[in-house]
Amino acid sequence: MKNYIIRYASLALAILGVVACSEEHETAPSQDAKSTPMSFVVTHPGQTRATATAFERNDRIGLYVADVNAPLELGGNLVNNEALTFDGNKWAASRTLFWDKGSFNAYAYYPYINGISSITDQPFSVSTDQRTAKTATALGGYEASDLLFATSKKIMASVSPIRLTFKHIMSKLKIRLIKGEDFEGDMPTTATVYIHNTVPTATVDLQVGVATRYVKGTRQTIIARQDGDTSYSAIIVPQRIDNRQPLIEVVMNGVSYLFESKFQFKPGTEHLVNLIISDNPDKVKIDIGGEIQDWQYLYLNEENNLHIVSRSAGTYPMGSSFMAAALW
Repeated sequence: MKNYIIRYASLALAILGVVACSEEHETAPSQDAKSTPMSFVVTHPGQTRATATAFERNDRIGLYVADVNAPLELGGNLVNNEALTFDGNKWAASRTLFWDKGSFNAYAYYPYINGISSITDQPFSVSTDQRTAKTATALGGYEASDLLFATSKKIMASVSPIRLTFKHIMSKLKIRLIKGEDFEGDMPTTATVYIHNTVPTATVDLQVGVATRYVKGTRQTIIARQDGDTSYSAIIVPQRIDNRQPLIEVVMNGVSYLFESKFQFKPGTEHLVNLIISDNPDKVKIDIGGEIQDWQYLYLNEENNLHIVSRSAGTYPMGSSFMAAALW
């Protein structure tokens, strides 16, 4: 009897050992972390950029991957400002990027900057002429200004891709020219739209995706890009204009319509302004269309009231007092 007990005990231990070995084998990674290549799924924030589509072939993003317990640094991370290029189907670096053991955070931005000088205060400027067209070797002025950011936290070595969902970190101003009831003829399709008195330079924190107006920057004029017969857009560094001053100017058919206002350009927000054109420039009206935050509709608050003034183009110096045509 004693021998039977010993046999059964030995058999049970043997079975447990086999099961334990089997479970250990099943939970072990199929390959070592350092030999596991990284792959990526990149999502563009919808309804953005001049093309109003997703990323385009040969677009490049910058990628950092850093230990979850360490701050993001210029160098010494697992991945340091690696350029990922879109081939129309997938994103890849010029070399294979491999994982390491541990937990990591991934940080990405667009468009790619060759030579990052600071993680927390990286200089960045929006174009002052956003009409500039895209070429085979360079982004257009509008596209190059539309700074995007994405992050993926607490990720580990895996055959699954790193998911990077981008968001806007700049502000956008969209101006639509609308034909008034008493306007005779067709609406002009060759207007020039200026945004005055904003600072086009910023510092960007690449660890949190925040752009801040450069405190020593000078206020300049930005020329908006035309994205339709009567629609214009410009990317603006997030900032607040506390004093009423010339802000938006539309020049068409030799007449300038100048808007004076306080304004807050919010990050990740598209501000909509409709200009209703009358035959009499003194009776032009402004309709505040609203805000789109992360390109999802929100109502505009009342603090962004605009004053419109009109004058003949080139007749008066900027900043002069003009006849107020509408007050909202």
